[in-house]
Parts: sequence; C-alpha cells; structure tokens
Amino acid sequence: MVNIREMTDADIETVAALRVAGWRHAYTGLVPRRHLDAMDASANAAAHRARLASGADPAVNAVAEAAGGVVGWVCHGPCRDADQPPGTAELYAVYVRPDLIGTGVGRALWEAALEGARQRGDARMVLWVLKGNAHARRFYERAGCSRDGAERTDDIDGAAVPEVRYVLEPLRSP
Repeated sequence: MVNIREMTDADIETVAALRVAGWRHAYTGLVPRRHLDAMDASANAAAHRARLASGADPAVNAVAEAAGGVVGWVCHGPCRDADQPPGTAELYAVYVRPDLIGTGVGRALWEAALEGARQRGDARMVLWVLKGNAHARRFYERAGCSRDGAERTDDIDGAAVPEVRYVLEPLRSP
C-alpha cells in the first residue's frame, strides 16, 4: 500500500538520496559516469532546503510512503517552457527507489501530480525525459503522454545529453 503525502522538511535528506540513486540507476550510460559518481545527496538536500526556504519556488513536492518509509518523490508545478499556453503544468521530477520500480509507486506519484495540476486548474501536463531513457519513455507513453516534437540538449560535464518533451492533454482523471 502506497500513501502519497506532501513532502516535509524531515523528508529532504531521504528525497535527496532517492534522487541520487535514481540518477545513478536510470542514467548510467546516458550521462557521464563522472557526473553520476560526483553526485552528493547532502549537497542535493542543502540545495533543496534552500529552494524551499526561499519561498519563491512554485513547485509542489510530494512523497510516496510504503512500509513506514519514503520510497518515492514527485515534483511538479507551472510549466517553465515559454512556448506553452497558460494552464500548462510541468512534471519536474519523479523518482522511485530503484528496487521498487515497476511496483506501482511511480504510477501513484504520477497520478498525484496530475491531480495537483487539475486542482490548480491546469488542462495539460508537459515533461522532459532523456531521449535514451527508454524505460521512462515507455512509462509516460503508457500513461497517455505523447511526444510533441520538441527537443533540447543539455550539457552535462561536457557531454551533450538530448531530451524530448512529452505532453498529456487533456488531463484525465485516474
């Protein structure tokens, strides 16, 4: 049984560790190994805490709890892409403890993000995914998302890392 709830300050270290583990699991072979090896959960937690403390971050953060612990995290909010119409939400991140991928935790987090966007009055959701991340792309395609043709390339430690954008419109109820 998975419980989705708002992230609290007490969850930040666990969420940071989930993010680092998620990157190392999902992006091996897609981003430079030196970048993955250099990721630091403590530094990630400090940055996350600073963003939340600023009060200027419009992101919504939620966690998935199962068996008494945090096993996943989702972050979403207003779309940052200038070419998107008003009423567009963006999924910024979703991570699940690697050993629990495929158990429904990610789906529960995705549905929570969609519900949050619907409650804000958003009509559509966009997200960016690494072009080579076939597992994540299948997840979003099964959830009803489709590529909209937009692509961008991030520079990660000197390596070009291509991303593709997906969109879900209209936001459907689960």
